[in-house]
Amino acid sequence: MKSDRKNRIKSIDMLRGVVMVIMALDHVRDYFHADAYLFDPADISQTNVPLFWTRFVTHFCAPVFVFLAGTSAFFVGQRLDKKSLSVWLLKRGLWLVIAELTVIKLAWMFKLDYSTILLQVIWVLGISMIFLAGFIHLPKKLMIGLALVVIFGHNLLDPIAPTDSVASGFWTFLHVFNIVDMGSFQVFVGYPIIPWIFVMPLGYYFGELYKPTYDSKLRIKRLFQLGLGLTVLFFVIRTLNIYGDPYAWAQQNSLGMTIASYFNVTKYPPSLLYLLITLGPSLIFLAMVENVQNRWAEKLVIIGRVPMFFYIVHIYVIHALAVVAAIATGFSFSDMVIDLWVTLQPQLRGYGFGLWVVYLIWILLTSALFPLCKWYNTYKTANRQKWWLSYL
Repeated sequence: MKSDRKNRIKSIDMLRGVVMVIMALDHVRDYFHADAYLFDPADISQTNVPLFWTRFVTHFCAPVFVFLAGTSAFFVGQRLDKKSLSVWLLKRGLWLVIAELTVIKLAWMFKLDYSTILLQVIWVLGISMIFLAGFIHLPKKLMIGLALVVIFGHNLLDPIAPTDSVASGFWTFLHVFNIVDMGSFQVFVGYPIIPWIFVMPLGYYFGELYKPTYDSKLRIKRLFQLGLGLTVLFFVIRTLNIYGDPYAWAQQNSLGMTIASYFNVTKYPPSLLYLLITLGPSLIFLAMVENVQNRWAEKLVIIGRVPMFFYIVHIYVIHALAVVAAIATGFSFSDMVIDLWVTLQPQLRGYGFGLWVVYLIWILLTSALFPLCKWYNTYKTANRQKWWLSYL
């Protein structure tokens, strides 16, 4: 059972490692792809098939981060009482929010003025943990039912658009991808909290499948059933084309682009269909890799064990490399000092490279970061008594 338990944890770390690596592809694209400064890769009227799928595959990252963060909290809870777990979640959540506003903001923008505040995935991870600190005290069935109601029903809220500035700002934090003007500064709400805060509790109770007493064969069966069920449900709802996403799919001028339109689901905030087509296949992946052991799997496991470390370091490295690339192609360092988001910098129009360069840089980047992740994982394992390591 001990080795089986080890395998279970490895499969989760492997999935986390996969999405970390995929996430790096999206961020390299943001900082190096020429078309990123001209149009959204998910804009069906302007994108192309390779670019669309380069963007689509990275949709798996945020849902897996939030869902598995809940699962990790469940594992922590196996050695703590609920009160202690709540305290741990509160401290961890607050740290993530602070990190988003400081070290991560600096990485994205290369400046630390607060005329603009970015609230992105690390922010919503932190806020979700803070809510989870309270949610774990609700009866299990009530919490799961509430989470499912919000996840399946929140797209009914899409038409709501308050006209009052205060109400509009509050609603943006809850359910709208937008900028909130706060007078002396603005807040870019990339990740409003609904439905993210309800995804994490599902990940928390999902952890029960990984209790040492749970039969591994039954767990694999359940993972396949859950994953396939969510994926099939995506196809059923998407084909009906009447609910589940703010934007319907439509026939395009080619089969490839029609398929792209079909899979073009909304991330900000995540629609029901977005969550179904990302979490469903992710659960199937967990079932498939339960007992996989090879050198590539081990590399992904190592990255998956140090996700926050990888996240922070890879942003700094990508941004620093982009500065070098910009200067080498006739731009200046100041052009890469970001006001809101790199692809929205008007002075960077004309900068960038082809998609093949993006993939090349991504491969080189992840290859170069792996030894650093391996070193940190070893250091972290050998120094578990250092409390601060649990925050990185």
